Amino acid sequence: MATPSTTDPRTVLRGGLPDHYLTPYDIAEMFEVPIETVYQWRKKRTGPPGFRIGKHLRYDPTDVRAYVTQRKNADPAAA
Repeated sequence: MATPSTTDPRTVLRGGLPDHYLTPYDIAEMFEVPIETVYQWRKKRTGPPGFRIGKHLRYDPTDVRAYVTQRKNADPAAA
């Protein structure tokens, strides 16, 4: 008999990222930057693309991964 998994199926990782929309605090933690930096990226349109749901800012994990890939390809010395 299989043992039950302690992992919540709603949080299954997709390419190393959570399978739910991320908050600005998630982004700050992921990139190890202050939350103010995330909001500055948003204001300057330099960070991962986010979107609003009502008054809440969210990030799609797929867009975050694409942003990281783009940044890595733009700066070969970083790889």
